[in-house]
Amino acid sequence: MVKTSTSTTAGTANGTTNGNGFPATLDSASKRPTFYKANPHLSGKIAIEEHVNTDIFNPSMTNPFTEGQGELPYYQEIFGNDVKFRLGNFEERIKDMDASGTAIMAISLTAPGIEGIFDPVQAAETARKVNDQFHKIYRTGPHAHRFLTWACVPMQDPEAAAKEAERCVKELGCVGVFINGYSNVGNPANLEVQYLDEPQCEPFWAKVAELDVPVYLHPQIVATGQTRIFRGYEFLAGSPWGFARETAEHALRLMLSGLFDRYPNLRLVLGHCGEGLPTAIDRTVLRIRHFKKGGHGVHQRELAYYFAKNFWITMAGVQKASTLDSTIREVGIDRVMYSADYPYEDMIEAAQWFDGL
Repeated sequence: MVKTSTSTTAGTANGTTNGNGFPATLDSASKRPTFYKANPHLSGKIAIEEHVNTDIFNPSMTNPFTEGQGELPYYQEIFGNDVKFRLGNFEERIKDMDASGTAIMAISLTAPGIEGIFDPVQAAETARKVNDQFHKIYRTGPHAHRFLTWACVPMQDPEAAAKEAERCVKELGCVGVFINGYSNVGNPANLEVQYLDEPQCEPFWAKVAELDVPVYLHPQIVATGQTRIFRGYEFLAGSPWGFARETAEHALRLMLSGLFDRYPNLRLVLGHCGEGLPTAIDRTVLRIRHFKKGGHGVHQRELAYYFAKNFWITMAGVQKASTLDSTIREVGIDRVMYSADYPYEDMIEAAQWFDGL
């Protein structure tokens, strides 16, 4: 990651503060609290995991709605309102990019997104509409040079997902595919989910390998049938804890399944400094060596081999130097990329922390 010349920005809106005693986010009508100081920022940053909304459907919850599968109810009102405002406000996004020294942003549909739609036909139709809309908004017009787009695909129907991935890459110029964890399948009554290592997903992976584009595996809230440990602390099933657990386990399933033996050049991206895997995977490797052959999947190599060869990491949502350092030590600096996790994290606050390293 290369840091270039500096650009100057004001850190707060007129130096005002909100009721929480922290400076208000830049020009924020909601006065959402932030934690940065008014310092110059290094320019030229490329942010890889940054989220957007759509007016085609509500991507912030399952469709139909199921209790416990969305995080917005747990947010402070001032924060939730600000997130919703910034998810869909194009001009505010440009303003925050300028203020944080972010030159280019790769945008993706917020979670659970397409994966939260139970009906596979509706998921396919909606994914196509969203991808077309994102192309029109972010890849045309005067700011097109500042945006890249991740494709969303209907994994409820892996063959349809393969076709949509191909269309998005070849016709819309998407940089890859962004998947919000497991897909809801069946109906809200049974709450069945599908993981990406399952056999029915093979047509999708074959197409991704052919297209030679990365897949970003982003978290979802822990599936409803797996949340007993969070009873009484349901908020932990989301971004404070469950996001990392669910995504790390999903990545382990992919490694154990032999996916990277069948498609050795696949590239997967994990956010949040690897969802804990950089520090935990060695323990998994040490224990598996004592297990019976054939009892831990069909993978042909140690899991650490796949993690070092097939995974890239972003620092989205992380602001701790030791966490970033341990990630770099495990996978190498060439495989760690900048991200802010906007607007769930403050782009200017994240930039200030990073620029000060």
